[in-house]
Amino acid sequence: MRIGELASRAGVSVRSVRYYEEQGLLVSIRSASGQRQYVEQAVERVMFVQRLYAAGLSSRTIAELLPCVDAPSEENADAALERMARERERISRHIADLARTRDALDQVMGTAREYRDGLPTTARC
Repeated sequence: MRIGELASRAGVSVRSVRYYEEQGLLVSIRSASGQRQYVEQAVERVMFVQRLYAAGLSSRTIAELLPCVDAPSEENADAALERMARERERISRHIADLARTRDALDQVMGTAREYRDGLPTTARC
């Protein structure tokens, strides 16, 4: 199938399909005229890549996980699970950092409210 059909069936843009190919996440075969041609399984592959992106993974991390899909084995499955566990930890640390930042902002906002409440009525916006 051609790139437009793949994009349509997978629910992504043609630009996304090209990007996935550039990142090594998807492979095409070139026709004699240079057009990209994809096998039927590419639809499933693109949808899988989309789910991994939605889970917060980068294209580099996704590329590291694909051997588990392309060559299923206990070793590849263990490596993929370990990689996903590291990503989960990274995301958890990021969430904790964001929570601390939100809490600091809440304190600053509280101070600003106290200051505003102490202004004379005529000085308030």
